[in-house]
Amino acid sequence: MSYFLTADGGTESLRARVYDLSGQCLGSVAVPYETKFSAGARAEQDPEDWWQAFVAASRQAIGEARVDPSAIEAITLATTSCTVVALDENGRALRPAIIWMDVRANAEADAVLATGDQALVSNGGGCGPVSAEWMIPKALWIARNEPDVFERAHTICEYQDFMTMRLTGERAASLNNLTLRWHYATDRGGWPKSLVEQLGLSALLEKWPERVVAPGGVVANLSTRAADELGLSTKVKLVQGGADALIGMIGLGVAKPGQLALITGSSHLQFGVTEHAVNAPGVWGTYRDCVYPDRYIIEGGQTSTGSIIAWLGRVMNGTMDLDVMNRKALALEPGCDGLLVQDHFQGNRTPYTDPLSRGAIVGLTLAHEPHHIFRAIMEGIGFGTRAILDTMADAGYRGTEITIGGGAGASDLWLQIHADTAGLPVCVPASRDAPSVGSAVLAAHGAGHFATIDEGIAAMVRPGKRIEPRTREMALYNGIYQQYRALYPALKSAFAKEKQAHG
Repeated sequence: MSYFLTADGGTESLRARVYDLSGQCLGSVAVPYETKFSAGARAEQDPEDWWQAFVAASRQAIGEARVDPSAIEAITLATTSCTVVALDENGRALRPAIIWMDVRANAEADAVLATGDQALVSNGGGCGPVSAEWMIPKALWIARNEPDVFERAHTICEYQDFMTMRLTGERAASLNNLTLRWHYATDRGGWPKSLVEQLGLSALLEKWPERVVAPGGVVANLSTRAADELGLSTKVKLVQGGADALIGMIGLGVAKPGQLALITGSSHLQFGVTEHAVNAPGVWGTYRDCVYPDRYIIEGGQTSTGSIIAWLGRVMNGTMDLDVMNRKALALEPGCDGLLVQDHFQGNRTPYTDPLSRGAIVGLTLAHEPHHIFRAIMEGIGFGTRAILDTMADAGYRGTEITIGGGAGASDLWLQIHADTAGLPVCVPASRDAPSVGSAVLAAHGAGHFATIDEGIAAMVRPGKRIEPRTREMALYNGIYQQYRALYPALKSAFAKEKQAHG
């Protein structure tokens, strides 16, 4: 029997899982680690905590699976993206890792966008935005504010690459992270040399890992030290993974042009597969070879989605019963008796890319009850997704079906609303642990069991349910969607004036 060890390195914990060749999870253990927050929207973690969590979770997951450790053939990790670490020559952290949600580098992000470099074409066709979360702004922040750390750093890389070094001793970066957030492009010469040179950051090119390995490629076998700590053999291969959401595309089985992955949780991320480059304002990408060879990934995103449902729960002082709310909301007609929600509670990521925009609940009357607001929030989020899909279509990418992973997959009502508002079928695989399933597919592919990632998906990603859009509801939502699209321009100036009035 062949088994594969995966790790999903998230914001709050690392979860190790053991899979077999059929895609069945046999053991699953999570170990938490600490995030330290400080003023200035800063968030940091100790990279040593990641390693210790991985060792502990892996040993326990293998034990839970009742698998002989000698039967583990390969390891693949999916981790948070844009979590930046500065390491010395021995691979030890010179400072805490600046994790993805840390946005201290806002000024540096503006400096990157101001270069107007060709490498920025993947960000709204060159119009931006460039996020303070990303690699180059964070590296530039270190160079400007901690020049001694930057100077001493032998390697500046990501969570994924730190783990690769600890497992194998190799300085190797994932092509997935590089194309997604480092402005690396296989179809434009690779490294963004002119961009970093314009920023006075040429030294960064020497500090980045020299090897680039695509998802599914073998990095190396485990080092003796790593194998001993994990209780595994040095014959175990480390197979390259990448950013958790993108590896989740594989776990959802989204690989063919026209398919679109909707990764849900506190926010929504939309990733579509296409055979052609698509770069335009209002969409991010496309990224060639980011997940699959010779295919492009187009990206959109909503900043607030599941977090708005959580907000409603807080407003109701913890009295919101989700089962009751879903049942009552199900009985309502589309439009919730005239209620409409703009989902920009933390600004808009795409298609408007407006951090000043805000959420709105419009059409309230004394007859409305909490379940009206509950459903209206779901509908507003569905309209926000449709606005992104429409922008992608205008740019040249048209999705044919949506596959959902994450929290929204647990609500039949929300799934149906997504299908009806988008006018597309919605699929939900049997397992919603998409990053881990995707990692297992990559591990099996890298171990030689499948010639391609697509073959691995066919064998290991188990189908679940499919929800078709309903003709009557689609027609009703089409009219309400036009009202939703009118909200943003109507409210934009008001939010901008409010911002000016309060500094």
